[in-house]
Amino acid sequence: MAIQLGREICGDLAAAQQREWLVTNGTGSYASGTISGMLTRRYHGLLIAALKPPLGHTLLLTKLDETAGYNQQVYPLFCNRWADGTVDPVGNIYLERFHLEGSIPVWHYAFGDALLEKRIWMQQGENTSYIQYRLRRGSLPVTLTIKGFVNYRDRHYSSRASDRQMDIAAIANGVRVSAFPDAVPFYLLATGAHVTPDHTWHYGFDLPAEADRGLDRLQDSLHAVTFQAQLHPGDSLAIVASTESNPNLEGKKAFAYRLHYEEKLLKRAKKGKGLKGKQKKQYRLSHKSPDWVKQLVLAADRFIVDRPLPDRPGGKSIIAGYHWFSDWGRDTAIALPGLTLCTGRPKVARAILQTFARYVDKGMLPNRFPDEGETPDYNSVDATLWYFEAIRAYYDATGDKQLLAELWPVLADIVRWHLEGTRYNIHCDAEDGLIYAGEPGVQLTWMDAKVGDWVVTPRQGKPVEINALWYNALQTMAQVGAILKKPHQEYIQLANRAIAGFSRFWNEQAGYCYDAIDTPNGNDSALRPNQIFAVSLHYSPLPPIQQRAVVDACGRSLLTSYGLRSLSPDDPAYIGHYGGTPQQRDGAYHQGTVWSWLIGPYIAAHLRLYGDKTVAQTLLQPLADHLADAGVGHLSEIFAGDPPFPPKGAIAQAWTVAEMLRIAALLNIKH
Repeated sequence: MAIQLGREICGDLAAAQQREWLVTNGTGSYASGTISGMLTRRYHGLLIAALKPPLGHTLLLTKLDETAGYNQQVYPLFCNRWADGTVDPVGNIYLERFHLEGSIPVWHYAFGDALLEKRIWMQQGENTSYIQYRLRRGSLPVTLTIKGFVNYRDRHYSSRASDRQMDIAAIANGVRVSAFPDAVPFYLLATGAHVTPDHTWHYGFDLPAEADRGLDRLQDSLHAVTFQAQLHPGDSLAIVASTESNPNLEGKKAFAYRLHYEEKLLKRAKKGKGLKGKQKKQYRLSHKSPDWVKQLVLAADRFIVDRPLPDRPGGKSIIAGYHWFSDWGRDTAIALPGLTLCTGRPKVARAILQTFARYVDKGMLPNRFPDEGETPDYNSVDATLWYFEAIRAYYDATGDKQLLAELWPVLADIVRWHLEGTRYNIHCDAEDGLIYAGEPGVQLTWMDAKVGDWVVTPRQGKPVEINALWYNALQTMAQVGAILKKPHQEYIQLANRAIAGFSRFWNEQAGYCYDAIDTPNGNDSALRPNQIFAVSLHYSPLPPIQQRAVVDACGRSLLTSYGLRSLSPDDPAYIGHYGGTPQQRDGAYHQGTVWSWLIGPYIAAHLRLYGDKTVAQTLLQPLADHLADAGVGHLSEIFAGDPPFPPKGAIAQAWTVAEMLRIAALLNIKH
């Protein structure tokens, strides 16, 4: 078993509330909380349903408060923090063990000679959560009393009850909850339990993680139902929360289905299913992969979601991260090889590439899809260029010429728009063959933090990674054109111009690349990690001696245990702490904060130059160890720039998991 935590963590409230769990259903819905059972975020809940898949996330079932009656004693197994700062009860003191069974979180509560087990999972493809209890041992039966708390709000906001009324209707095996006449009804059900409907608001749940983010920390929740059941040793009880009016109430069968689903995921990855390209070995995990790689295979599935289109109901996308991200074009393209090819799911990769092709507009891919379901945002210069790299990797792994032919007109049109010019002054400069991007007040690269009118790292001009990606895209077009026997000399000529122009990025005095050139303030000599892509991408625009200098410079100043800093600590603008108000956090986001996904490009670049797989594996180990921290079974988005590099941001990030899997396959890591 890869991840398990004992009383030394579970019984320590400070440690237990810092570790979070996550389960998903493949449509964008999820459930998440802390292993202590305490709510600490507005994003925590046992059913947060994507009512407009994969978006429209709405909190439905907030929490369950469980109390065990055993041998004439009462044991509250839950934790609540209140507005005045008190924690009552402190149920985690009975939590003996927490572990992941595959990706399913499992709790063991011990009191007297009784051991009560709880596990949580979701039904794939349904807005249905299961919370299952089983009495594993005991000399007497246990009486379980479980209070269900509900809500109906957007995941990004806190709730205030006031005198708000919901319709709580008693039905067979449970209750139906209707928040208001036009709301989607949902159901709380259990077989073998006594059901008592309720309607009592509980006020002032304190959410400390929101306070740390400088946001509203209080939430109200409605006690809607109480379930009570008696369990003898070996008995189980499943609470089912669902937007389905008739979900499967047989917890044992639903659990067996979930285990079978995860076993299939692991078998696909082990076999490298569907990989037929000449370079498939680069994307195939070892069949002797260590447990942490297998854990990442299961984690990868959390991010793959349905994005149905009117004429393509099987459309797919990738959620950038949990808890607050939607599907982003940039993150999707970067994460695609690791999440799909390295896990033996090339059909999913194909569907994602086809889905995003439908959203190309004026030569650009969407930066993100807003939660509100509005028109996609097209404010990214790099998402489209990463799309070329995703297609190149897909073909290398699968040899699928049919998809190349299908996408060729889209790719050719993208290049045309970049040559002629598209949104935000994105265009190819005829003088040097490089891409210029940007206007005052907008942020177009992945370093995209903005507070009001303040663009923290504007990078208007010719950013280094954008032009490394542009050169890589042009070379990819030449490769694809040759494969399809299409005219492609133009792309070779454009690539030659771009590589000649790229020499302008070399900062001879500093011994590494400028971060951006031709900005309103001249050339930017800040040491940032963006130049690592000029080495790590399949087609590098740098000569070997400069590649080595770039890798060494990034290694000396930017490399940490968990990824690369976004700015050198020697820079006056460096910020080593991440936290505080939204403005403080966004101000530090790309000014020194460590980005864990960058460990992938760094290792790939290091391997290209030094070829030392042993050294490369040592660079992966800290993140492998991190699977037992923060988002248990997942990898964090970012870390503070200063040691000891505490995890920050989202608890589970798609491109971080993807890059770890891609590098694990590249290294053929074995246990």
